[in-house]
Amino acid sequence: MSQWITEEQTPHLRLSAEAEEVLYSGESEFQKIEVFKSKEYGTMLALDGVFQTSEREEFIYHEMMSHVPLFLHPNPERVLIIGGGDGGVARECVRHDCVKEVTMVEIDGKVVELAKQYLPTIAKAMIENNPKLTVKIGDGIGFMAEAEDYYDVIIVDCSDPIGPGEGLFTEEFYKNTLKALKKDGLFVQQTESPMLHQPLVEKVFGYVNNHFPIARLYTAFIPIYPAGMHCFTLGSKTFDPLTWTPNREQNFETKYYNAEIQKAAFALPNFVKNYLLTK
Repeated sequence: MSQWITEEQTPHLRLSAEAEEVLYSGESEFQKIEVFKSKEYGTMLALDGVFQTSEREEFIYHEMMSHVPLFLHPNPERVLIIGGGDGGVARECVRHDCVKEVTMVEIDGKVVELAKQYLPTIAKAMIENNPKLTVKIGDGIGFMAEAEDYYDVIIVDCSDPIGPGEGLFTEEFYKNTLKALKKDGLFVQQTESPMLHQPLVEKVFGYVNNHFPIARLYTAFIPIYPAGMHCFTLGSKTFDPLTWTPNREQNFETKYYNAEIQKAAFALPNFVKNYLLTK
């Protein structure tokens, strides 16, 4: 008998995946966690009923979260990841030769544990104890508040703005992000679907635009996320992705990211431009 795992993406829209086997289902201190083997996307991770990643298409999200900001900056040495418990962003960050240290602060240690167990290709850098990577289990909001003038790139790989992720979408958090970055630093945060989550996208873009000299939005197509269209908000003190030219060689292979996509991702459809015009 078939078993289906369903995410309610809006009150009127659901996405279901047929599961061969539920590998784990339980509660951590912070959220419900499910890991299951799907017939279409391989092993998948869901938090509080929301699909987070899958073996088949995870490279799109993780490459776009990591390489867009890291190649925008000409020499990123210190990288901070807030969230990212599955390890995919960390895996991509340590591939850059210029990156010397990657600190990952994840609030839910159970997610890290399960990713290592069930998603080894995504959690590769954590499993291998990559010497560049330090994993801290703790509150990313508090960690950011204490940091100052230290990081070249900050990547906020958070869950949806509910539960433990809610505080990562506040104006105070972006003020602290600005403070934690060096004078030429930049950050990126996943900011949901520009089609289905317009109020959130507008709000976050407004906050970032208020505090960063350069605020930009970029998109990628991610099959398991709501509407299949996802966006990322980038705040930069110095470097503008709209005037970017390649600043160093990409000496590793990627499945989605390339220099053309680095530029093209910032070309926004008119419906998104129109609701960001006032920001």
